[in-house]
Amino acid sequence: MGFLKEFKEFAVKGNVVDLAIGVIIGGAFGAIVSSLVADVITPLLLTPAFKATGAENLQDLVWNGVAYGKFLAAVINFLCVAFVLFMLVKGINSLKKKEEPAPEAPAGPTQEELLTEIRDLLKKNN
Repeated sequence: MGFLKEFKEFAVKGNVVDLAIGVIIGGAFGAIVSSLVADVITPLLLTPAFKATGAENLQDLVWNGVAYGKFLAAVINFLCVAFVLFMLVKGINSLKKKEEPAPEAPAGPTQEELLTEIRDLLKKNN
């Protein structure tokens, strides 16, 4: 019974749950980006280039027997993910409440001023 209790404590810890949520959201976000590339960017921006090369699909691009289309699709997908994440982080950072700088402590007397006061007090007492 101790093993099950230990496992339950491990599985319910915040870090494990947060990681699981991040993986699930990442998978869903990956589907969104894949759709963005396949359904929006490719038809709007790359279709003229495909027609010029005689390819109907990005994955079909071949040069001297090397099928580079899949690699090109992966690069475009990566760039889209990186750009969207950059914009997302930038937006979140702009929404964060800007921290106000801590008020500076009132400037006290300098070391020289204190030494001068001590000297004057010693002269006065003597």
